This record gives sequence, structure tokens and C-alpha cells, in this order.
Amino acid sequence: MSKKIVLVTGGARSGKSRFAELETLKCGPKALYIATAQAFDGEMTARIATHRARRGREWETLDAPLGLSEALEQTDGSGPRLVDCLTLWLTNLMLAERDWEAEVARLATTLQAQKSPVVLVTNEVGAGIVPENALARAFRDAAGITNQRIAQVADAVYLVACGLPLKLK
Repeated sequence: MSKKIVLVTGGARSGKSRFAELETLKCGPKALYIATAQAFDGEMTARIATHRARRGREWETLDAPLGLSEALEQTDGSGPRLVDCLTLWLTNLMLAERDWEAEVARLATTLQAQKSPVVLVTNEVGAGIVPENALARAFRDAAGITNQRIAQVADAVYLVACGLPLKLK
């Protein structure tokens, strides 16, 4: 991977995480997985375990459910990093009632200053129906804005569907 910042998006179970993992490992034999998920229930605990088992020994993991910019700043220069995923990070920010717009702006600035490669995974949530409740609509809108902002600073952007990547930028 010759690009420094890569954004990978797609729907649920589209293959985006696996594609992002492969892109990250193109930068070196060892990589850091910056995880934003929090295991609040058994289903999420199982999903996290599945992801960890698939990755293998090439990966170290750093949990950063809220402090994503700080995690990137602290690990810059240590090799390639994979952030999985921005939409879970955004969920965490919104539920913690943090200023998500300020956090996204800070993330965009942080990404532009990175020396080591960063691959970020995000979900495309705007292709479905308009959600029924206000919180879901606010999240959908925030995710769309977040994805656009990070895509602006990314060197490459991929949309993954059916396990196949389509380069958008």
C-alpha cells in the first residue's frame, strides 16, 4: 500500500474488515489493530472474539473506544495501524454525549499529520430506509458527515460489496 490514509466502507458483512486487514498487512509483517468496539453484551463479545481469532499473530490490539485521535498520536511511527471501526467510535461518542463533530474534526487533523499508514473501516449506513426514531436519524446523519470528512483527507477510499473492493478515490 503506497497510500498513507485509506478509508474502507461498505455495508454490514460486506467483507470490508477483511479487505482492510489485508491492505494494512501490505505495509509490513506486523500491524496494530485499534479497536473501537465495546463488549456490552454477549453478541458483541462473540463478534470481537471472531475478529481477534481471524487476525492471528501478525496483530497487536489497542482498545480505543473514545480516544481514537490520542491512540493514533501515541502509536504513530510504530508501523501500520487499522482502525475498526469509525461507526462504532461515533456510536460511543454519541452515547457518551461527547461533541462528535469536534472529535471528527480532530481525527481528520490527526490523520493528516500521521507518518505511519492508517487504514480505517466504516459502515455505509445511508443507503437504507429513513429510520423511524430521532436518535437513529441523528446517527445516520452523523455517520454520513463523518465518512465524508474522513474521505476528504484519505489518500484512497474503497467501497466493499460482496467481498469485492471498488476503488472510489
